[in-house]
Amino acid sequence: MSSPTMNHPGANAERKSPIPYLGLWIALAAAAVVEFLPLPGITVAGQHMLAILVFAVIVWITEVMDYTVSAILISALIIFLVGSAPDIQDPSRIIGTDKALGWALAGFSNSAAILVAAATFIAVAMTVTGLDRRIALVVMSKLGASSGSVLIGAIVVTILLSLIVPSATARVACVVPIMMGVVAAFKVDGKSRFAASMMIVVAQATSIWNIGIQTAAAQNLLSKGYIDKILGPGHGITWFAWLLAGAPWAVIMSFVLYFVVRKIMPPEIEHIAGGKESLREELKKLGPITPAQIRLLIISIVLLCFWATEKKLHDFSTTSTTIAGLSLMLLPGIGVMNWQQIQKSAPWGTIVMFAIGISLGGALLDTHAAQWLADLVVRSFHLETLSALPIFIILAVFLIVIHLGFASATALTASLLPVMITVLTKLPAGIVNVAGMSMLLAFVISFGFILPTNAPQNMVCMGTETFTARQFARIGIWLTVIGFVLMIVFALTWWKYLGWM
Repeated sequence: MSSPTMNHPGANAERKSPIPYLGLWIALAAAAVVEFLPLPGITVAGQHMLAILVFAVIVWITEVMDYTVSAILISALIIFLVGSAPDIQDPSRIIGTDKALGWALAGFSNSAAILVAAATFIAVAMTVTGLDRRIALVVMSKLGASSGSVLIGAIVVTILLSLIVPSATARVACVVPIMMGVVAAFKVDGKSRFAASMMIVVAQATSIWNIGIQTAAAQNLLSKGYIDKILGPGHGITWFAWLLAGAPWAVIMSFVLYFVVRKIMPPEIEHIAGGKESLREELKKLGPITPAQIRLLIISIVLLCFWATEKKLHDFSTTSTTIAGLSLMLLPGIGVMNWQQIQKSAPWGTIVMFAIGISLGGALLDTHAAQWLADLVVRSFHLETLSALPIFIILAVFLIVIHLGFASATALTASLLPVMITVLTKLPAGIVNVAGMSMLLAFVISFGFILPTNAPQNMVCMGTETFTARQFARIGIWLTVIGFVLMIVFALTWWKYLGWM
């Protein structure tokens, strides 16, 4: 799961405006403009929500304030701005702050938000027990001491941890120190192409597998929550359905990542004596596997089995089984951690941001602002005259381009995916599979390949100072182009075969 909080301490400092809080002033001015624009056909509450959406997008793009602070501010705007508007069903009455408060806080009771909270707690369990580090070291120590095998090992570790550690930032935070240990074992400069390629692979492989596995990233769970809210139950997007659609693309892109990095950033050395032994020594320092790690591994595997067999062998939702697994992890005698450890280590800001992000999307729908925007998009691009593939290409290109301005895929999802899904519902019946196309657009939201600031995991790796933004972008542009072309190929073949197009 990808946290919306920036992790590189110098990131915000590098992007500071010479005018204090310039981003905030721009956001307020833009929101005021939207408030006073003549927008025929939109409700007053809907126009207020559009102003709030514009405010949120600009604040998130400019990073003028912490994401959690901005989320709380957005909830206050929903309460008072929307609460002062005429009721949508009965314009003679005011919506009132009580009803608007319910919309602002609705995300906290959403099953997707509960799943995110539970997933972050499971990530804490991995860190507390050291199971994530053990898995990473076991995999890396089994591989040969060559630069190519190290890159393969980094990708394999990322895939394995994506299955059981539902936090992109937590996964990268675990793998980065191990990779730095590999750099030390190879006795190469921290600013060498070898070191740079390893760290770039860790960041980019994480983004790739955020697409392949539903529980690997917060934006996926937020997307699933919006699909559930707008389309209702029965759309068929289970954990396994997501894996079946996304994992083949991610597998191919993992090979692409390896060969692109090897071509663009060939290492200074290919083999080093003692590299493999050094990793084994690090693993030996961990001692034998602990009972807590064994219990956590068993619970994680059982959870994976339940996620993969949802709607096939049982009707338990991913959220329900995750909460059950978390309760076992906390159960005295059986559990692997206590609540105090969760209190200390859980990313509470991420949870708040995520819940209010759901509320933002829900309020756009409840005030009919999303529907108004969707009608505008459909009319402007004449989408009703197009087939499924060009519709996917137009919406996907838009998401990829606008992601360049976002440092959080979660924020991007909260801002735009409800509108995208509503756009699809406005199309004539039979043109697209709305649920399937919504899932495929959610895949595109994880395209944070070009700039280090496009994803928190990129910034964690950037913090090692092993590579430059230019090196990262050289790899990322190739991944973006090849990845998007591959998505078009999948849309014409595999996804069409699965019935998602």
